Amino acid sequence: MASAMLVLVVPRWPAAGGLLRNGWELLLRTLQQSRPGLPGPPWGPALAVQGPAVFTEPAHDTNGSKEISSLLDSIFWMAAPKNRRSIEVNRCRRRNPQKLIKVKNNIDVCPECGHLKLKHVLCGFCYEKVCKETAEIRRQIGKQEGGPFKAPPVETVVLYTGEAPSIQDQGMHLSMLY
Repeated sequence: MASAMLVLVVPRWPAAGGLLRNGWELLLRTLQQSRPGLPGPPWGPALAVQGPAVFTEPAHDTNGSKEISSLLDSIFWMAAPKNRRSIEVNRCRRRNPQKLIKVKNNIDVCPECGHLKLKHVLCGFCYEKVCKETAEIRRQIGKQEGGPFKAPPVETVVLYTGEAPSIQDQGMHLSMLY
């Protein structure tokens, strides 16, 4: 089993102790709630010291404020662009032909409902209709059988309004859909 380690970076200001303690307690509570019945985490807190704030001398200001300089030394500074991008460069990047919407040539009319659909893909409107019919069939079969775990011993045939059972349907469980 691989062990994990949590690294805490402690700043040099006085309120950090209480803040870290509260954060640690919140982390432990969250882990215990997310894993009920399991033992606590196999790791404990470790102390890591931030390199630049320790190995370099703190900057000495003329006003004698060491707290502000040490706080600024421990900030992770993000990169900023050196030059502004021109409007032309931005528009060329945004209007790149690879990012534009492609024209689709494989759109067809559904033969069942008449809505537009992609070729070789089931029509969304027809699929929704089939899902509703399937849910209704399952509901009616569940009422006839008396529960979800009492399946009939024979195959079920669904008949729509106006349909009559065929010769092949003899001896099968018939369900009418209205």
